[in-house]
Amino acid sequence: MLASGIMGYSAESFTQIAKGGAGAIVTKSVSTTPRTGYTNPIVVQTNTGLLNAVGLPNPGIDSFTQEIKYTKTLIHIPLIVSIFGYTAKDYSTTAKKATEAGADAIELNVSCPHVKQTGAEIGQNPKLLTEIIQQVRTTTKKPLIVKLSPNVTNITTLAQTAVDAGADALTAINTLKALAIDSETQLPILSNIKGGLSGPAIKPVALRCVYDIAETIKIPIIGCGGISNWQDAIEFFLAGATAIQIGTAVANDMNVFQTITKGVDTYLRQKHYRSIEEIVGLAHRK
Repeated sequence: MLASGIMGYSAESFTQIAKGGAGAIVTKSVSTTPRTGYTNPIVVQTNTGLLNAVGLPNPGIDSFTQEIKYTKTLIHIPLIVSIFGYTAKDYSTTAKKATEAGADAIELNVSCPHVKQTGAEIGQNPKLLTEIIQQVRTTTKKPLIVKLSPNVTNITTLAQTAVDAGADALTAINTLKALAIDSETQLPILSNIKGGLSGPAIKPVALRCVYDIAETIKIPIIGCGGISNWQDAIEFFLAGATAIQIGTAVANDMNVFQTITKGVDTYLRQKHYRSIEEIVGLAHRK
């Protein structure tokens, strides 16, 4: 599926992704009210991925509900709406409106590394995380996915907290907190100073997080982080993911979903497996 944070908020871009072979779409994160985000520069190209501090700009859920409704008339794959907020009420209000507009599932962004008072600050606090999940759970019966932060001491602890609070699935992981400095100006490049690193550089970290979570957690895990080809996808399935999200790689190839799907299908046939389910978690064999 398309990872949150890529391809904007428009029905037209979602349609392009669907035509490119995605099995589901996760929207960019939306909040109760509009947010402008940060001023440029907001993105830095690194040797192994992207460093961004966009600042979660979005039109607000009231405006975005119209885009959700329109998108649902154009595509026939699940539309998962990513939401964020500053309080449990923010999250529950946005989840309720997204559900009423036709969202097939809700993904809670509690792991953005570059916006204060939301994102990772919530995802690192078990008490806050529990409160938010429980309150959102009362406003929607749609599948509830919690996107976890790698910027924690023990991601498994937060994963268990999310499960206990009522999460139906987990996405692992969001971007890694990182920094870029310009040697000429001798200053940080991003206007926000620090940002989130995505792309191939974070794949080993994401893979480890999925593996660790799968050791103890039994609800579905969605692997996310640096997946660029079918081999990457297979590794995440072997680590315990039951689905994957692709983000940064879409910037280079809109049809990456088709390419990965074909590669996975070929791998399964060559190894004489009938479905992905048969390889999920095989790396945990002792």
